[in-house]
Amino acid sequence: MGIGSGIFIFVVGLILAFALNVEISWIDLKVTGYILMGAGLLVFVLSLFLTFRRRTRTVTTRDTIDPASGERTEQRRTDDR
Repeated sequence: MGIGSGIFIFVVGLILAFALNVEISWIDLKVTGYILMGAGLLVFVLSLFLTFRRRTRTVTTRDTIDPASGERTEQRRTDDR
């Protein structure tokens, strides 16, 4: 689920809560709409949080000189956490 899913669930909840004037005996559409709006908002906020959090990255650089040829070599290692 992502940002678009959260918006979709929220809009479906808005439609159920405010746009429909249908009465169904076994379900209350207003309460269902409010629940869907809350769930959609939660999914949206969590998706934004997970999208914009920063990754920590460690880059290790090591410079050495090859004793046989006398050339300088560089080794890089990246650790994604």
